[in-house]
Formats: sequence, structure tokens, C-alpha cells
Amino acid sequence: MLAESHDEEQIIARVAALDIGKAELVCCVRVPGPGSRRLQEVSTHSTMTRSLTELASRLVELGVQRVVMEATSDYWKPVFYLLEAHGLDPWLVNARDVKHLPGRPKSDVIDAVWLCKLAERQMLRPSFVPPRPIRRLRDLTRYRVDLVAARTAEKNRVEKLLEDACIKLSVVASDNFRGLRTGDDGRVDRRRTRPSRAGADGPRPDAHQDRPP
Repeated sequence: MLAESHDEEQIIARVAALDIGKAELVCCVRVPGPGSRRLQEVSTHSTMTRSLTELASRLVELGVQRVVMEATSDYWKPVFYLLEAHGLDPWLVNARDVKHLPGRPKSDVIDAVWLCKLAERQMLRPSFVPPRPIRRLRDLTRYRVDLVAARTAEKNRVEKLLEDACIKLSVVASDNFRGLRTGDDGRVDRRRTRPSRAGADGPRPDAHQDRPP
């Protein structure tokens, strides 16, 4: 026998969703209205700092509990960080997960409304965004990796140019970029230059002269 069910829909009372572009973003806010109705506000804002600050203040004023945005290139980062600094709870959702849900519109305004409705019904899951100290460390280490890769590529390019010019610098130096030691006549002093292979040239003839008495 079928029994009557009184399940209530679990929704987030105050939620906002952002459709972020390079120059501007569309914000949709949904809050409780009279009775069981919902109030909705859709606005367009510039992605400049002043406009984003005004948007964050507006969301704080409305008591928004969660702000949802898609991971669109790198455009989401300044918006996410600024909202986080204002004490809001931003969620970054994977666009691939959102696309799997049916009914996704194409317009930016309708897309923000649709994303907001999904967020208030808790149909989205957030992506992991590390805390600020980890983000700073990660940016630093990634930048260092890029610099090391660029340095290595430049070294390889210079060595190829030297080889094309028949300059066998790597034969007399283990590292082309550490510099060569030359004598008074300007010639390369191989005895004072570290060989490319350990012990390849054998002991220096005057090695005993370097020893202390």
C-alpha cells in the first residue's frame, strides 16, 4: 500500500552563481521570498577590481551562503580570491561535470540562472582549491620549473650554434656556461680547466707544485 510522503526539498536558501568571462561576468542571486517563492536578481559586472569589490559587498549584504562559478581558463582566479577575502564561500565547479547535466543553455545570462538553480538544489560538487599558503608555494615552484626548462633550452641552443661553427667548447669544458680559464697569451689553459670526464686528461704535470711544502 502506498503511503503519503512529506519530504521537503533540501535547498540552499541564499546562493549565487557566476558566469565569468575575460572582460565581464554575469551574476545570478537567488534568495527566499514571501511564502515559498524565490527572489532572483541577475546583473552584469566588469572584472576590474573595483567592480568585483562592489559585487562582493553586495553578496555579503544579501547574506549569500555559497557562490558557484565554473573553472573558465584562468579568469576565475581573481574572482575566487576576492570573494574568499570577503568571507564568502566560493565554489569552483568543473565545467565537464556541469555539461553532463541536461538542459544547459547557451546564453550567458540564462547560463548563470541555470547554474544558480543547480547550486541551490545541491546538484554540484566543488573542485579542490588549495589554501592560500599552498597556492603561493605552488605558483613559486611551477614558475621555477618553467625557468629551469627555459634555461636548459637556451643552453642547448647555444651549444648547437657552437657545434655548427666547429667550436668544440664542450671538449675542453664540462660546462660551457661556467667560463674558461685562459692563460696570459689568451689561450685556453687546459690544465686549469676542468675536463669533461673525470680523469680524462690524467694528473696534471705540475700537480706536485700545488701541494703545500
